[in-house]
Amino acid sequence: MAKKTTGKSGDASKKGTAGEGAGKGAGSPKDNAQRAERGFLRGLQNYGDADFSVYMRRAFAKSMGFSADELKRPVVGIANTYSQFNPCHRHFPELVEAVKRGINSAGGLALEFPTISLHESTLAPNSMKFRNLMAMDTEEMIRGQPMDAVVMLGACDKTVPAQLMGAASAGKPAIQLIGGPQMTGRYREHRVGACTDCRKFWVEFRAGRMQPAEIEEAEGRLVTTSGSCAVMGTASTMAAIAESLGMTLPGTAAIPAVHADRIRAAEASGAAAVRLIKLDITPDKIITQKSVDNATRVLLALGGSTNGVIHLAAIAGRCGVKLDLHRFNELSDTTPVLAAVKPVGNEFYMEDFYAAGGIGAILRELKPLLHLDCMTVTGETLGQRLAAEEGAYVDRRVIKPASDPIEPQGGLVALFGSLAPDGAIIKRSAADPKLFERTARAVVFSSLQDMAARVDAPDLDVTEDDILILQNVGPASPAGMPEAGFLPIPKKLLAKGVKDMLRLSDARMSGTAYGTIVLHVAPEAAVGGPLGLVRNGDKIKLSVKNKTLDLLVDAAELANRRTEWAKTKAIMPERGYDKLFRETVMQAPDGCDFNFLRKM
Repeated sequence: MAKKTTGKSGDASKKGTAGEGAGKGAGSPKDNAQRAERGFLRGLQNYGDADFSVYMRRAFAKSMGFSADELKRPVVGIANTYSQFNPCHRHFPELVEAVKRGINSAGGLALEFPTISLHESTLAPNSMKFRNLMAMDTEEMIRGQPMDAVVMLGACDKTVPAQLMGAASAGKPAIQLIGGPQMTGRYREHRVGACTDCRKFWVEFRAGRMQPAEIEEAEGRLVTTSGSCAVMGTASTMAAIAESLGMTLPGTAAIPAVHADRIRAAEASGAAAVRLIKLDITPDKIITQKSVDNATRVLLALGGSTNGVIHLAAIAGRCGVKLDLHRFNELSDTTPVLAAVKPVGNEFYMEDFYAAGGIGAILRELKPLLHLDCMTVTGETLGQRLAAEEGAYVDRRVIKPASDPIEPQGGLVALFGSLAPDGAIIKRSAADPKLFERTARAVVFSSLQDMAARVDAPDLDVTEDDILILQNVGPASPAGMPEAGFLPIPKKLLAKGVKDMLRLSDARMSGTAYGTIVLHVAPEAAVGGPLGLVRNGDKIKLSVKNKTLDLLVDAAELANRRTEWAKTKAIMPERGYDKLFRETVMQAPDGCDFNFLRKM
């Protein structure tokens, strides 16, 4: 027995010896050049000696216990966004282990690496400010490290678009693994989930209808598991977009974070990444004008987050595709709203959506409107996927048939006019139709600080028939386009029972929010857009029916105001990422990407 054990131990030791590694790794320059095109030896540093580069890399790899045989395998990187600053991703260590199992079982070598991680509540001034930085980090680590493919783990709002942007630019085979939404909790008799219910409770608290002890109790019940928001907010919208583009395995976008199916999806994604290397399917073969149209229709059918418009535009731009807002309206006019998931509707959450059939059920309902020849990470087309799913179960309480939709037209619409020459967005599926056709008086806040100081003042000159305007919160502003578009209704109006009113800004809004709110006004105020010229008392005309948004002020007066505006432009920062961001960020219709990162 001792001899047999020693023999096995000796064999294992021999596989990892430096002599064998040097002998197999330091072949002819031609052999080394061929090896450098794939696996652990791709992208070798240039020391002026190719054989020395191979020798050095293998020597350090051996220090981690890898054998020469393992280093011959195709390498799949795992982009891990786990962070203790990101509670939505706290289950990622378990998912990473499942991905590794999938990669190893398919004959690959799994190598995990960290990237920047973004969470909505823990980043200042806001997570959107760092989406492009994370995309750059992701792109350069995929490109610079020796991997043949990558599995990217993301969940919270900006992590998924950042990873898709980076992977599209890096040009290696890539597959997205979504972390999944939270399960719901309970607050007294209420079933609750972040963060639509967060906002509703906070409105009640501001109105004086909840006491401090009650809001504190609710706070401890809103987020009770790992995962992203439990509603069709930005995180779930981006998961849906990723699957609709073809960048995730079918049926995996909506699996709850704590569900066993999420672990199985992680293992399957790892195995799929190894197959993806053999198929040589890179993101640019998946993210095309046709697949962007498909993803746009899914976004509209879900009544998804307005942030999804910005992120999809940025992802598309990395592949040289444009998300045109006029085309967006054409798709919206012919795409029904099918999913009754909060904030559309008042009952269902993402766990219900998954059990009801998920994104597959939405895609099957939209099938006559989709481009079915689009490629996916499985190597099959969208049409092949949907054909294999015919007859699958659908819960019609949650996902309506196209013949009997929640609404006949898409949940979002782009507006154009003298106040928004380049466009603005309204989420009509989460708004009050009684406010869709309105000419209203402007009540203007010039900044976040100005709004915080005055919005609840008893002497604020405002009525429920006015339109609240917030300026200088767009991408190039010092605020960096926060989710401040959900302007608070003044307390004096809340006390009267007002639950919604027209609100307008160049900011964004959380996908979990609701109300008659116009966002992403472009060009923004900070770069001289008409929004920055609006004054108290101006009349603004909104027509959702006509898709128009106009400032009813004569041209001569606006010219005078523009002259005054030019004297008060914000001072640009002198250094750092803030300087890079504000000097190179594009406007909302182009996805707020940096101008030097888009494919030209």
